[in-house]
Amino acid sequence: MANAASGMAVDDECKVKFRELKAKRSYRFITFKIEKQEVVVDRIGSPEESYEDFTNSLPSDECRYAVFDFDFTTDENCQKSKIFFIAWSPDTSKVRMKMVYASSKDRFKRELDGIQVELQATDPSEMSFDIIKARAL
Repeated sequence: MANAASGMAVDDECKVKFRELKAKRSYRFITFKIEKQEVVVDRIGSPEESYEDFTNSLPSDECRYAVFDFDFTTDENCQKSKIFFIAWSPDTSKVRMKMVYASSKDRFKRELDGIQVELQATDPSEMSFDIIKARAL
């Protein structure tokens, strides 16, 4: 169903794949892109893929939404996991694209129940592994 404010629809596959990531841990990450006024699944990363694989999968000149399942160990030696929502909007992408992604972000994020940390990045340095780790703790 399209949102009146942004005119953006969300493909059901986005929600299905996100639930599989959250409940079954079937994937390490999912990237989403906007195509013809609809958010669709762009790429799915297998559980074996690393954070580096994820960041390398993001285009350098196009916006994307992404979810990343981050596993970490706390200072108390507990294994934990947090699901990050990352709004990737590189400086090199077109202004119109950045505006469309920015205006649709909150609507899309509401469709994905279970996001624990949100991050906005315009440059790879803004979502370095150290920043992800710091935000998770």
